[in-house]
Amino acid sequence: MKTSHAFLLVGAALAWANSARAQVAPDPKTVYEQAKGTAEVNYKAAKARCDQIAGNPHDLCMAEARVARVRVEEEAEAAYKNTLSAYTQARMRIASANFDRDKVRCAAITGNDRDVCLEQAKATLIAAQADAKADRKSIEARQDAHEDKLAAQYRVAIEKCDAYAGAVKEQCVNAAKTAFRK
Repeated sequence: MKTSHAFLLVGAALAWANSARAQVAPDPKTVYEQAKGTAEVNYKAAKARCDQIAGNPHDLCMAEARVARVRVEEEAEAAYKNTLSAYTQARMRIASANFDRDKVRCAAITGNDRDVCLEQAKATLIAAQADAKADRKSIEARQDAHEDKLAAQYRVAIEKCDAYAGAVKEQCVNAAKTAFRK
């Protein structure tokens, strides 16, 4: 009877260890490479579907497939690099891919409607690029403000330490440096 309980406990421990191992965060490079691979596979499948169509609908289908691939690849690369400039660059490239798609969409239209369509596509591109730049500046400003606040709080903590002397003051200063990573 005792051996069956031991086997159950060992089995439960192994199951728990495997579930804990499965919850470990995946390697960012692996996730990035998988996303690129998935984007390429999806693009090839979409291209095969598009090859069954002729004329402008084929061009539009291909443009849609390129936009989908660019979006997945750029978002994956930005997440892999995890920097503000990478995210901004990804948004710019996605906006450019959307603009290329919109130009293809406008090619099916003639006359003034085509001119209006192209101007709308250009306006959408400019708006997306402006939003990406504005978001970057906003995030940078918030980061600068946060750093300024921490510096001010650090100066206050150091000033409070001036009330002490000797080893107590030294401990206070070291605690402030540790707290504010100085």
